[in-house]
Amino acid sequence: MKSIITSCIVLSRVDFQEADRILTLLTPDHGKLSVIAKGVRKPRSKLAGGIELLSVSNVSILQGRGSVATLISSRLDIHYGEITKDIKRTMLAYDFLKRTNKVTEEGAEEEYFELLNNSLNGLNEISVPVPVVDLWYNSRLLSTLGYSPNVSTDDSGKKLAESKSYIFDYESSSFSENQQGQFVVNDIKLLRLALSSSASPRKLGMIKDSEKYVSNVLALVKSLLQQSVRI
Repeated sequence: MKSIITSCIVLSRVDFQEADRILTLLTPDHGKLSVIAKGVRKPRSKLAGGIELLSVSNVSILQGRGSVATLISSRLDIHYGEITKDIKRTMLAYDFLKRTNKVTEEGAEEEYFELLNNSLNGLNEISVPVPVVDLWYNSRLLSTLGYSPNVSTDDSGKKLAESKSYIFDYESSSFSENQQGQFVVNDIKLLRLALSSSASPRKLGMIKDSEKYVSNVLALVKSLLQQSVRI
C-alpha cells in the first residue's frame, strides 16, 4: 500500500453504508482521486471537519489495490466561507465543482486545480461581481481544454479594429466583420483578458465598466464550451 499527502478540493461526496462517504477529490499533483472516508458521518469523526465543500484541505490517503483509496487524515487549510453567505455565489460555486468534475479525469493536470481554486477564491471576494467570476472560470476552462477562439485577427486574417463591429464565426472560431455585429472592441478586449493565463477574477473585475460587457461575452464562451465539450 502507498500513502500520499496532498492538497485537495472536494468535487463531490456520496453517502455510503451507515457512516461512510465516497469523496471525489481534485489534487494539484495526483489528478482526480476517489477515496472512502470511513465513519465520517459519525458525530465525533475526526475526518469530517477537514473535508468541507468549497475549501482547500490537506489530506493523507492510503492507496490500496482497488480503485478507491482510503482517507486517513484531513486538515482544513482554506475555507471559502463568504461564498455561502450569498445564494448566487453558492449556486455558481457548486456549478464550478460539477463542471470541473465532468471535464477532468484521473490524471488531470495541475491547471484544473489552480483554475477551480482561483475561481472559488474569486467568488469569496465579495467585491468581485459574480458574473465576472463566471466569465473568468468559463474562459479559462475553455483555454485549458484547448478551445480558445482567435481574439487577434478576424476570419480573413485582418487585425481586429476598434472602429468595427463583429459577429462570431463558429466554423473558423474567430470574429467576422459585420456592421450589425453584436461584438465591439470592448467585448473582445474583455474576452482576450479573460482567456489570458496572467489574469484573475479580481483583475477582470477591476476593468472599467466590465459588467456592461460580461453578459455578451459570457454567452459566447458558454456557447463555445457547449459546442466543444458539451457542458
